[in-house]
Amino acid sequence: SEFLSNMSHDIRTPMNAIVGMTAIASANIDDKQQVQHCLRKITLSSRHLLGLINDVLDMSRIESGKMTLNIEDLSLRDTMESIVSIMQPLIKERKQQFDIILTNIISENVCCDSVRLNQVLINFLSNASKFTREGGWMCVRISQEPSLVADDYIRVTFSVEDNGIGMSEEFQAKLFDSFAREDSQRVNKIEGSGLGMAISKYIVDEMHGTIAVESKQNRGSKFIVTFDLKRVSSEEPEQTLPGWNVLFLSENADLCMEVQSKLEQMQARCDLVMDEVAAVEAARDGDYQIVLIDWTVNNPNGLSMVEQLRAILGSEVPIIIATVYDWTDVEKKAKEAGVSGFFSKPLFRSTLYDELTYYMEGEQDHHRDGTHSQRTDCTGIRILLAEDNDINYEIANELLTDIGIEVEWANNGKRCVEMFDMSETGYYDAILMDIRMPLMSGYEATERIRAMMRPDARLPIIAMTADAFSEDAERCKECGMNDHTTKPINMNVLTRLLAHYLGAENRA
Repeated sequence: SEFLSNMSHDIRTPMNAIVGMTAIASANIDDKQQVQHCLRKITLSSRHLLGLINDVLDMSRIESGKMTLNIEDLSLRDTMESIVSIMQPLIKERKQQFDIILTNIISENVCCDSVRLNQVLINFLSNASKFTREGGWMCVRISQEPSLVADDYIRVTFSVEDNGIGMSEEFQAKLFDSFAREDSQRVNKIEGSGLGMAISKYIVDEMHGTIAVESKQNRGSKFIVTFDLKRVSSEEPEQTLPGWNVLFLSENADLCMEVQSKLEQMQARCDLVMDEVAAVEAARDGDYQIVLIDWTVNNPNGLSMVEQLRAILGSEVPIIIATVYDWTDVEKKAKEAGVSGFFSKPLFRSTLYDELTYYMEGEQDHHRDGTHSQRTDCTGIRILLAEDNDINYEIANELLTDIGIEVEWANNGKRCVEMFDMSETGYYDAILMDIRMPLMSGYEATERIRAMMRPDARLPIIAMTADAFSEDAERCKECGMNDHTTKPINMNVLTRLLAHYLGAENRA
């Protein structure tokens, strides 16, 4: 009864918005602007409701002792790029400043539960955004140092900082209690269940980490999480650049020093500038093979500066933008001004190496694995979709065909196996597999396909399911699936998975 009392209001609030906005949209079906407004509200309320459901299920598993960790090799680069793509819509909507700063990264690859680490960081970032005014700022800092646990471990510290409304000392003392929310006029209109912090604390404890909070009212908050994580045993590839002269522009002094250090470790020379005037002067006086710009929302004269740089450097020198922001709105104007391309921060050493060598090879106009363009074009890909629910199929089909994918539908696991078995070798590029289906589950269907004596039986199979726990993801991999994504469909996540498994090197 206590649980229902705490959750009833929070569940009914987004449900009321969904039902009410649907009714308003139906009544104003010919008013495009009104319908778009309603759909935007429905989307936001739906995401909030989904978050509530996930929190409730997680707390249920925590209290029953059934939440387990799935420790596997994890790329911090991939993890942070995923978090950036998830946070971008919220940052854009609230016109907030955001950045990710790396310090002394010893190893990009560690052993950790990637799902749970994502959950903790996204919870902190979502709260930072919610409790920070429009136009405010937040930052993630990641640092590493040797661990006292063992020689093959490193200590990784994540801090999430904002300049939002902050918390009282009294509330900080009970911050990690279930259903805890500050009883204040400052927060009574901000959605939340009061479960996220309790879940995050549990996950951090289970991973033998520590969590600390620093906060003052009206001056912001800072969450600091530290883990001792085992380094991945495989050797990281040697990364050496030619003796290029690189010009790097950023307003952040810490980022400047970190990037300069990484580039010099890779045998490149890096000159640092911290404003547009200095960048133009350096380009005029120096001899640079590449220009890298840290792009922020506080850069109103950025394109004008790019035009000046392009006029000085000519057409051969790549000018590249690194940013955590969604660049699609400015991409066309930026290309016209002389920008060669974009890529997403944070600037891990491998990111710098991959991106700089890529652009120096003169392939700026080619989009590789979706990394250099947030607009994914999957024309020519044929997918077998195993899904027993008609509405779920209709949604998936519409979303997938909109980016050029050809979809063929199997309405149960048995039919999926039959359609694949009857197809010509190489006919399907991938399978999206639901789990709970009549006649044959997704697990069994995957095992049947993997057991077939045909060369394409190892094609990518990705679970697309409402079974969202880490144990479900692990079971998917045990039965032979390549990866796991949850419903409702997140197209950013799905297209990133397809780009990863269907890249040119994987389809050759």
